[in-house]
Amino acid sequence: MSIREKLERAQEICGHAFNDTSLLRSAITHPSAVEGEPVSASYERLEFLGDSILGSVVALSLFKTYGDFDEGKLTRLKVSLVSGATLSDVGRELGIDQVIILGASEQGTGARGMHSALENVYEALVGALYLDGGWEATEAFIMRTLKPHLATERAEHPSNPKSFLQECVQSDHMEAPSYKVVGEEGPAHEPTFTAVALVGGVRRGRGTGSSKKEAEAAAALDALDRMGYTTNGVILKKKLG
Repeated sequence: MSIREKLERAQEICGHAFNDTSLLRSAITHPSAVEGEPVSASYERLEFLGDSILGSVVALSLFKTYGDFDEGKLTRLKVSLVSGATLSDVGRELGIDQVIILGASEQGTGARGMHSALENVYEALVGALYLDGGWEATEAFIMRTLKPHLATERAEHPSNPKSFLQECVQSDHMEAPSYKVVGEEGPAHEPTFTAVALVGGVRRGRGTGSSKKEAEAAAALDALDRMGYTTNGVILKKKLG
């Protein structure tokens, strides 16, 4: 697909005809494709802006929609919607992976590299939309693309499993959890890590992920279930005090 075709497709994804197509081009351009050029040539600055706008739009929508949710539930729901995993899934569904302009060094890096790029470009498109089309166009894009992923039960899941596990065990006067990576498999560009969660030196959970961070989070989720703080990942209210 030529750059012109990528720009046309990106506009279709956004549902907006850009007045300043240079913004759109920057939003879909990976830093590897513009090495040595000004930082504004890639999506990095727009990603920074888009991240803040995305959070504001989602927070405002949740605040208006769920009047009976407390701050904790609203936060968990917001975090789940703007997480890297969700944005990456949304980006793939929209076909953003087909319009990203990559440099030679990033081509062929596999699913792990594309996962990060999808999240970054989604946020950059939000930033570009805001600058070119204003709040209404940006809000419409975000709600159209994220609403299908909105599930209120996510508000009952810990948004940060490691932090929640630490909060739970310390409230029960136990040592803070620690983590250990115990395995790594697969090719270098697409590894799978295995980690365990330890509480008081005893293994309480085990998990895998495409990064050490993801593996540790999965281990924390497993520990939360095994220790009775959650059931199938859902927070038990009796454990929340």
